[in-house]
Amino acid sequence: MSTATPNMNPEDAWEELPDSCHACLIFDTDAQRDAIVTRYLEAGVRRGELVRYFTDVTPPEVVRSWISGVGPRALDASEDGPVRIIPAERAYCPDGRFEPRRLVDAMEPGYVRAMDAGFAGVRTAGEMTWALRGLPGSDRLMEYEALINTVPDTYPHLGMCQYDARLFDGATLFKVLRVHPHVVAGGQVVKNPYYVTPEVLLAEMGPTP
Repeated sequence: MSTATPNMNPEDAWEELPDSCHACLIFDTDAQRDAIVTRYLEAGVRRGELVRYFTDVTPPEVVRSWISGVGPRALDASEDGPVRIIPAERAYCPDGRFEPRRLVDAMEPGYVRAMDAGFAGVRTAGEMTWALRGLPGSDRLMEYEALINTVPDTYPHLGMCQYDARLFDGATLFKVLRVHPHVVAGGQVVKNPYYVTPEVLLAEMGPTP
């Protein structure tokens, strides 16, 4: 599938993403974020993907309200359901500490399990405000974002990291742009001209713990 082009209907942009894509959404209004994330999640449910939403400030019932129009299966809250809403802190810091390499190493086995369970792929969306609370290891956030781009595209997987421009400073948001191959701009998903390969970025960061 091809990347969305500027003249594409915004409703179609989420259906036409590459099979594997790591994108960032930088937003400055809740309404803007809600509309974009709703289309993104709904597209995943329609395509038969395992949809995982890592929530930090949004109540789970609100997330489910965004996708209620897709049908009752999207609201299935069981462990086998297609939509799983997980607290961001638990997802990113399962043992109380953020460890980028450990999380990234677990991604491909997770994709395998999803495919074995009958899902067409894995689609995630994460609210990144958890990283502003000074949790142990959270200063390694950009390392994690860069490492995601080293995960093989053997299995379809899409991720959209949400950054609230009202809370993250400009210097951090520029770093965010450097680690995401795709960016959501004007409701469209486009290739990011500021993207830098993980090999270059990880070399810039130097040795990690």
